[in-house]
Amino acid sequence: MSSLNDTPRGERLHIGIFGKRNAGKSSLLNAITGQAAAVVSPVKGTTTDPVFKAMELLPIGPVVLIDTPGIDDYGELGELRTEKTKDVLRKTNIALLVVDTLEGLADEDAELIKTFEEMGVKYLVVYNKSDLAGFAPAGRASSEGFFVSAVTGENIGALKEKIAQLSGPEAETRRLTAGLLSPGDVVVLVVPIDSAAPKGRLILPQQQVIRDVLDTGAVSVVTQPAGLADTLKKLNNPPSLVITDSQAFGQVAKETPGGVRLTSFSILMARCKGSFEQAVRGVKALDAIKDGDKILISEGCTHHKQCDDIGTVKIPRWIEKHISHTGAKPVYEFSSGGGFPHDLSNFKMIIHCGGCMLNNREMLYRCRAAEEAGVPMTNYGVAISHMEGILERCIAPFSELEEKLRQA
Repeated sequence: MSSLNDTPRGERLHIGIFGKRNAGKSSLLNAITGQAAAVVSPVKGTTTDPVFKAMELLPIGPVVLIDTPGIDDYGELGELRTEKTKDVLRKTNIALLVVDTLEGLADEDAELIKTFEEMGVKYLVVYNKSDLAGFAPAGRASSEGFFVSAVTGENIGALKEKIAQLSGPEAETRRLTAGLLSPGDVVVLVVPIDSAAPKGRLILPQQQVIRDVLDTGAVSVVTQPAGLADTLKKLNNPPSLVITDSQAFGQVAKETPGGVRLTSFSILMARCKGSFEQAVRGVKALDAIKDGDKILISEGCTHHKQCDDIGTVKIPRWIEKHISHTGAKPVYEFSSGGGFPHDLSNFKMIIHCGGCMLNNREMLYRCRAAEEAGVPMTNYGVAISHMEGILERCIAPFSELEEKLRQA
């Protein structure tokens, strides 16, 4: 499984801004972005929910900046807000702990630092409001923390440089098609355009794979399932690889020659995000489903559900067909977007989407939560290929796991 600090290529670096109320978190976000991205007020507790701001930030690149509620908020609502702040940490690559220079490091700040370290989150302690402390921020020793003024802009540029250093080069090292293609290879991408497809655009994994193919110097040919057979006939030579939407696995497997490598966008996502091996091992739980077993089907995005939605309709239909000989009737629960149950102990297994809308840290958190609960977890592509009887063919391109899987 990948490191929590690995970032797949093209994924936005998530920078979380944490600290006590009125430490200047929102002011710091505005200073970093150069925009009024967050509401600033002298009233404590102005930020009541995490605020996400996606942008290109020089010299770092594509980022998501997250402003969070104060960790010292009290009462029932305060506890809920504090819980949301902790949830943000699951997807944070770099944390900025904002401390009021005049007040200094508090017990709540020290507790957050402990949490950062336990969760393996890179962090910086940023002392804000240093313009009020009567000294020039740049004159303070770096061992004490990073001193800035969100009001005057003092040291903000240096802070962004430091964040860029912390982010490291890993964002350019993990790619969806890494090791699968060479320059000049032809790749056929099978993309259904049905009622569930977003209007006028491709979904994120399809966009990312096309970009990856171009960066490799290979050639992508895109077709719908109904046009696959004709597309293959028009090629002078068989393609190096066919990548399909997992929903079309059955038809695509039949029409793709046996000597041509085959996989899906969802399986590529699992491999890139570090959950592939777990997904292949976990899919075996489908064969042991009993009456009343609870299956969690989880998606990382929120979208309008169609009548033939893959998560809530198609996958349960596939499962029931797969286990029809047993007469078992499982119970399904569903989660989407940022929602993911904290208690997984009641589930027999988890089937997760490819996680294209979740960053790597959040996806790996979910994988590890399943492992710690002892619950098998797989993903859409692996599960569908298994139920279609073509799993071995669809994971064959990933030779680095073959030995491990044979020993499973």
